[in-house]
Amino acid sequence: MPLTDYTFNEENPVDRIFYGRINIKKASSFLHFSDYGIVKNLIHNLKYKNQEHIGAFLGDWYGQLLKENDYLPKIDFVIPVPLHRKRLKKRGYNQTALFAKRLAAHIGSEYLDQVLTKTANTRTQTKKNRLARWYDNKSLYTVTDTEILKNKTILLVDDVITTGATMELCGEALLKIEGTTLFIASIAVVE
Repeated sequence: MPLTDYTFNEENPVDRIFYGRINIKKASSFLHFSDYGIVKNLIHNLKYKNQEHIGAFLGDWYGQLLKENDYLPKIDFVIPVPLHRKRLKKRGYNQTALFAKRLAAHIGSEYLDQVLTKTANTRTQTKKNRLARWYDNKSLYTVTDTEILKNKTILLVDDVITTGATMELCGEALLKIEGTTLFIASIAVVE
């Protein structure tokens, strides 16, 4: 497996994706994603082949690594990037949810999945560049309960970071809340 060895301890290429774009404390990804290889197949099976258990397996693996290295501060909430309700109904699950739940369990945090919502059902983002994603997604994510997140440290989790546009938009919605500290993690990153 092409592990990244990014464990929130040092500057890494995932951090650099977000420099000058959003005020996060630190970013990390578990695996390297390439157009060919096992990680692409794992993510594809997780998202489109009803193999949700892949997310739990990878979440347990990465969660254990994060717990062992202890570089993350106390995280109050682990929040997955949401799917629109129509996509969630069609797929039956959020491919990021079990990964995020397992991370939360390992790092001793609360998993919270209903507080960040996607307001429109957009087409897949995988073939778009960063600017196109940003234009398509402006105000696409909203927070349903700002009170619970005030002055909290949040780990926002997604499946794959390509341009960082989705995480940036979700992060912007979360960072509007007073006192929010934001960390970002993903199953994989395209580098």
